[in-house]
Amino acid sequence: MQIIEPCGFPLTTKALKRAVMDYGNLAQVERVPDADSFFEDAQKSGERVVLFTTLGAIPLQSFRFQPNDRLLFGRESAGVPEDVHNRCDARVVIPLVEGARSINVATAASIGLFEALRQTEGNCSQS
Repeated sequence: MQIIEPCGFPLTTKALKRAVMDYGNLAQVERVPDADSFFEDAQKSGERVVLFTTLGAIPLQSFRFQPNDRLLFGRESAGVPEDVHNRCDARVVIPLVEGARSINVATAASIGLFEALRQTEGNCSQS
């Protein structure tokens, strides 16, 4: 997982430990100094940047993920800046019931990651 600075939420050791609970040892968190570095690294690696946004054009259930996609989530309050939005290779929206404004970033990330893994790795089996 990469966090693009400046981070939109407190990312202290204490806050991270509380957020990840018993799963902290599974997470590899890397701080990226800025959006330019993030996009340059993605381009060098041949990875698409897929932005999850309420302004997305493609509903999640219609989007086809690729194994090397990078999923990008913005701030809950403001999303991502317009210049970052414009640099993404794809924009995906998680459909909500009419009248709902948005869902929190942790929930959006969980939904997006699950669907990306389901499509690309088949590790999300049904019981």
